This record gives sequence, C-alpha cells and structure tokens, in this order.
Amino acid sequence: MSTSDNPVALGTKSITQLLVQYSVPAIIASVATSLYNIVDSIFIGRGVGPMAIAGLAITFPLMNLVIAFCTLIAVGGATITSIFLGQKNIQRATDVTNNVMSLCLIHSIVFGGLTLIFLDPILYFFGATEETIPYAREFMRIILLGTPIAYVFIGLNNLMRATGYPKKAMISALLSVAVNAVLAPLFIFVFDWGIGGAAFATVCGQFTAFVWVLHHFLSKSSYIHLKFNARWITRSIISRIYSIGMSPFLMNVCACIVVIFINRALLNYGGAEANLAVGAYGIVNRTTMFFVMIVFGVTQGMQPILGYNYGASMWPRVKRTLNIGIWAGVAITFIGFVLTESFPDTISAMFTSDEILIRLARNGFRIYFICYPLVGCQIVIQNFFQSIGKPRLSIFLSLTRQLIFLIPMLVLLPRYYGVDGVWASMAASDMLSFFLAIITLWVMMKRLNRHFDNATPLQTKASQQ
Repeated sequence: MSTSDNPVALGTKSITQLLVQYSVPAIIASVATSLYNIVDSIFIGRGVGPMAIAGLAITFPLMNLVIAFCTLIAVGGATITSIFLGQKNIQRATDVTNNVMSLCLIHSIVFGGLTLIFLDPILYFFGATEETIPYAREFMRIILLGTPIAYVFIGLNNLMRATGYPKKAMISALLSVAVNAVLAPLFIFVFDWGIGGAAFATVCGQFTAFVWVLHHFLSKSSYIHLKFNARWITRSIISRIYSIGMSPFLMNVCACIVVIFINRALLNYGGAEANLAVGAYGIVNRTTMFFVMIVFGVTQGMQPILGYNYGASMWPRVKRTLNIGIWAGVAITFIGFVLTESFPDTISAMFTSDEILIRLARNGFRIYFICYPLVGCQIVIQNFFQSIGKPRLSIFLSLTRQLIFLIPMLVLLPRYYGVDGVWASMAASDMLSFFLAIITLWVMMKRLNRHFDNATPLQTKASQQ
C-alpha cells in the first residue's frame, strides 16, 4: 500500500488534500454510474420505446429497496471501519470486513429470493399497469437474480474506500460502468433482447467489479483484508452496522414509498397521458439522481475522513471537513438547477423523441428544480451525522425530506393543482427539510463543541467505544 493510501494520513494530511484524494475518485465513480443510468435509459427509450421508459420508472421503488438492504450493510460497515481505524483497532476493523461479507450474502439471497417469488404483485402495487408490467417484470427478474453479485460488490467497495483505497474503489465502479455501457447497446440493438438486455448488461458489469473487489480483499497485501480465522458473524458488530446503516436504509425505503405515491398520483391525475406522465417522472428522476449521486460522491469521500478524525477526537478537522463538504454540495445542486431550468427540452430529447413525453418532462423540470440548490446542503448534513456515528439524527433528517414532509404534500397539492402539484410537492419538501437540517446542525454543533472542549482526547475516545 502506498503512503497516500495509508489510513493514518486521514489524521495528519491537509483536509483539502484528503477531500480531493477521497472525494474525486468517489465523484468520478458516481458520475460514471449516473451517466450510465442515464445512457441506459436512453438506450431503452430509443431502442424499446416510450412505454419501456414508463416500465423502467415503475421499477424505481423496487430498485430502491434492493439498494436499501445493501447500503444498510455497506454504509454501516464502512463507517464503523473508519472509526476503528481512527482508534488504531486493526483487528476489529478486520472483523467488520468479514461480517460485511457474510451479511451481504445473507441479505441478497433472502431479499432477492422473496422478491422474485412475489414479483408481479409487488410491481402492480408500485403502480404497474397492463401496458407497463411486461417491461418492468423482464427488467427486474434479471436484476434480482444478480443481487448476490451486486451486494458483495457494493458492500466491499465501500469498505475499500473506507480502508484507504479510494482510487481502487473508483476503478471498481468504473469497471462496472464500462462493461455495462459496452454490452447494453449490443444486447438491445444487435441481439434485440429489449429491456432484458439492459438488465443483463448491468449484471455483467457488476460481476466484473465483484471479481475486482473480491481479489483486493483476498490479498494479504491489502491493509485490511478478509481473514478466514477471524469472526464472520459477531452480534455486537452486526448491531452497530445495522444501527449506523439504518439511516441510508430508511432513506432508500422512504424513496421507495415516495415513488409509489408519486407514480400513483401521476396515474390518478395524469388522465389520458397517465402512463407517459410516469415516464416523464422517470426522466426527471434519472436527471436529479445524476446530481444527487455527485453529492453522494462528496459525502463518500468525507465519510472516512470524518469517521477517522471523530474516532481520534480531532474535532477541528471534523468541522473543517463538514464546512468544505456543505459548500461543495450546494455548488453541485446549484449547477443542476441552472441546467435543468435552462435546457429541459434538450435533456428530455436525449431520452425520447415523443413530443408528449418531452412536454410532460419539461413541466416537471421547471417546477421540481425550483428549490434544488438546497438539496446538496441537506444531504451533506444528513450524511455528516451518519459518518460520526449518530445514526438517529441522520435517520430523522432523511425521513423529513423523503417522507414526513413529502407524503402530506403529495396527498394535498395534487388535489388542487393536478400533475403540477406532484412536482411542487417535491420542491416544497426539499425546502422544508433544508431549513430543519440547518436548525438541527446548529443545535448539535453547539453540543459537540462543548463536549470536545470539556473532554480530554482519551475521555472522548472512551465515550465513543
């Protein structure tokens, strides 16, 4: 392992340099993944048709659930590992790695198997119609069969970044995207496998990255690696993984619930254009997730820095990391706001040539992105609490944006404004959750400042164990 990859540098190197070192690879990987999701949707829209875009949008809630059960382990394991490394507890960090591997396999088999058995009822519940369910079913069957591969890849990739290998973590994500991007048009346009071809290309890309990360963690030259004589199932570690990972888990579960409400609202108020309104949401959702994923890249880069320095009681370094992260998050979502408000038709036309779909998406862009610059700040604050081992606050903030504020808005506003009310509900929720996140951060920073001012490093460290 090179000097730059040594986790000890997390406590000594310049925060700006560390954020560049850790966030840039994570951002590159996130951008690549987001771009692939967009390109994949373009392939499906152009190669299969506008109704396939609507079918793909129906799978978003289920995809969020798939991701939820994976991030529950991946994020929780990565955060705990960073804290243990900050405390110089290498053995405990190794035990976490083994437990993450075990949990990824267990979750993927149980969740993937049960979902496959009840796939059609689940898709109908999520808003599928007779016109869209063939596309949604075909796509999700293949994705669910590949969940063991996807879970191990994502789980270990988060640990790879947390243990001091941000560039290797970036490469694994790029491998997945590259294989995916090459095979998808081949399977869709040449082999004529339709939307199933896009799903199979996704699994092939994940398998390539799976081999890469598994090789890393089986190598004894890696700073933290799998040890067969270490603990694979440890109750205390699993409890902490679930506790800290509960925030991103609930965030994805909330996203699933919200998409169900959004899809049903669009179907109820969309009239004759209802299915295409769902397709328009698919386009808007893919676009907004592009910028959100870049912010997540920033927070992924922040996570090992925050976790290590918080575990080592280096509070000024924690605060500086947070400040830089907030400004970066706001800048990213502000760019998203400018682009989508200025060029909505250009963005929509990449996905489809259908004029109705373009018109519906344009309306969605113009309304939903009104408050979008605030989203970057809210996401960074939420992930800050998660990274320093305060999952309850992170869970609370994730619930406000994606459930507590949004669901009532989705029930109320569409009654008066129809489809426009659906888009306005999302914008209003973003604004309210931003203000609450700022207030929560202000209160907690005052408490944490007093805590670190009054405690010695040894006492502070002991209180976190």
